[in-house]
Amino acid sequence: MSTDSLPTARAVLKPRRAMPFFGRHPWVFESAIAGVETDDGQEPPAGTRIELVSADGEFVAHGLWNPHSIIRIRLYSWEQSAPVSGELLAHRITQAVNLRATQFDLSAPETGCRLVFSEGDGLSGLIVDCYGGYLVVQFTSLALYQYREQILAALQSLVQPKGVWLRTEKGMREAEGLDSTDGLAAGEAPPRPLMIAEHGARYAVDIQEGQKTGCYLDQRDNRVAAARFAKDADVLDAFCFSGGFGITALKHGAKSVTAVDSSAAAIELAQTNATANEVGDRIEFRRNDVRSELEQMIESGRQFDMVILDPPKLARTRNGVSRALKGYQRFNQLGVRVLRPGGILVTCSCSGHVGRADFVSMLAEVSRVTRRDIQILEQHGHPADHPIAACCPESEYLKTYICRVM
Repeated sequence: MSTDSLPTARAVLKPRRAMPFFGRHPWVFESAIAGVETDDGQEPPAGTRIELVSADGEFVAHGLWNPHSIIRIRLYSWEQSAPVSGELLAHRITQAVNLRATQFDLSAPETGCRLVFSEGDGLSGLIVDCYGGYLVVQFTSLALYQYREQILAALQSLVQPKGVWLRTEKGMREAEGLDSTDGLAAGEAPPRPLMIAEHGARYAVDIQEGQKTGCYLDQRDNRVAAARFAKDADVLDAFCFSGGFGITALKHGAKSVTAVDSSAAAIELAQTNATANEVGDRIEFRRNDVRSELEQMIESGRQFDMVILDPPKLARTRNGVSRALKGYQRFNQLGVRVLRPGGILVTCSCSGHVGRADFVSMLAEVSRVTRRDIQILEQHGHPADHPIAACCPESEYLKTYICRVM
């Protein structure tokens, strides 16, 4: 059965719950839904096309249903005459790719960028990254996964990649009921690793097994912003992954970098990147738990002119925010304690559920506990290939603060 002929159903919102969705927010949680009307009276299967209406029966939007997810309906169209279809999704993909084509040469052999950014491109549940002529596709919605053939066809027509590789984000199989298999979806398998270029540096990317989709493309501009403060500095790059922050700092005049990560694969990749960028003689790699390493540095009296803290996501749900903030505070307190007076702290959060106000409050508490004044010099977020949907503030997740610690 074609996805465009999938069954349709009608979801009715509870009274006084329609305003966010008239406002074009794309996530409808179960708690907002009064009931679902189907021809056979049964709960619709995942992927069913849904017409969302208010308690008064007024049309709100078109979306896709997933009974396995806490996001019961993801919305894609607010035009009553334009229900979800392969054609609609292909049009959104075209719009997304056209935006990136104004910023990147998509045909260049070492281009790395995000082609589709889920809610930011009106395609909730879809991530597509481009690495040197190969595409990595992540579905974070079971309902949208039903349209994978049309989505992949649109991507191949627009970009003509050498190969398309499917990846599944950690936790998505359980959260969405996804039954997807990672691996080659079309074309040829990508080399391991392949190289991409970024602001004068080159990085090796492992599409098949690297973290995220192989690289943290979202920190591209922030690495350069931080590096402007690194001249002649001894730098600690904690949670270094592929070494991006530290290598960029060295290419902008840092004296030395100590790079720490608990992953052997990450350290190996970072060493490859340091060699490729001819800075291997000025960077020391240490495989260790970051917290343990910082505690050891404090005990030994080791100090740095710049400390970079870019931990993995610490809050995957709203319920995890309090614990995440405690984790950020712990790491930042340790980071501040190995900073020389007047040193630069570059501190990051990729937890979307942790807002900017909460993160700054955390830094204020770090300042109080350590008795060190913290000045926020610059605030950064996503690059332009990770657009934020104005109607979906949750699509803003990345926060990078450059601070001076007195």
